[in-house]
Amino acid sequence: MLTLSSRPRLPGVTLTSSLLLAAIVGGALLGHFAPARGQWLGDNVDATLLTMIGLLFFSVRFEMLAQQASNLRFLAIALVANFVFVPLIGYGVAALFMAAHPLLMVGLVIYFMAPCTDWFLGFTRLAGGNIALGMALVPLNMLIQLLLYPLYLQWFTQQTGSIEVQLIGTTLLYWFVLPAIAALTLHHILRRVLGAQRFAQCLTWADRATPWVIALLVMQIFAGNIAVMLAHHRVFALLLLSVFVFFVLTFLLSEIICRFCRLDYPEHALLTMTIAARNAPLMLAVTMTALPGQPLIYAALVIGMLVEFPHLTLLRRVLLALSARRYPSQRQT
Repeated sequence: MLTLSSRPRLPGVTLTSSLLLAAIVGGALLGHFAPARGQWLGDNVDATLLTMIGLLFFSVRFEMLAQQASNLRFLAIALVANFVFVPLIGYGVAALFMAAHPLLMVGLVIYFMAPCTDWFLGFTRLAGGNIALGMALVPLNMLIQLLLYPLYLQWFTQQTGSIEVQLIGTTLLYWFVLPAIAALTLHHILRRVLGAQRFAQCLTWADRATPWVIALLVMQIFAGNIAVMLAHHRVFALLLLSVFVFFVLTFLLSEIICRFCRLDYPEHALLTMTIAARNAPLMLAVTMTALPGQPLIYAALVIGMLVEFPHLTLLRRVLLALSARRYPSQRQT
């Protein structure tokens, strides 16, 4: 995750994008020219995964839910869009373009089905959206996507026999429920012990560390699996096209919902960003534990995450242009 503070900024997003690209290139080169070292990195991801999981949960602020309880209508709209309409669109796109490549299709479905719980806030702020309401969405998005993960995988990947869905529940318990309890317990203990100001600084440190941990995990994935990925490199252009079509369709979905529900501009911008942004870091961690030894699935998630940043940057410009035309009295600078 990036920053979950009330003033997210774009530099953290730019840093994450640069780190991801460097991690992909560095891991691929290491795995190709020093395969023994690359394999060692690929075989030792557990500590990195647990560190990332702990940081993701430690940064969540569940208290924002109570502060935004009066906005139940918007929260309901966003949840239905993110967990009903967007997964259906994502599955349709993945099935259309990647049916001949089932593992990459599974990776795309996993990427498409999970709404973002981190950097969408930075882009929402830059587009003049409702940040406080967006922060209330974070814990809801995180909890619901983890609960639905086994069900989505069962419904959308029945044709992929290599996935043992019945084991996912147990995996989520040991790799996510227990670490989440530990991280959230530490969160609340430190909040009480350190006080508001020092604890806010602690959260800032956690936010700054998370992109580096994500980059390390991506480097390990590519270092340990570059040979398999290169064997399927011709399919990645089709993968990029799939992600592009998904982003176009989800933008159209957000526009339809915003017009039908008559949302004001701050909520319009927030809904558009939360529908567009996906939670690749958490889904990557879940998938690496629930579906071990599937580098093509992991690669689909990482590539989707990398493409997402320029898309959200463009989307922010589109929203600001729309706000000048449709909401001149509400535009936020």
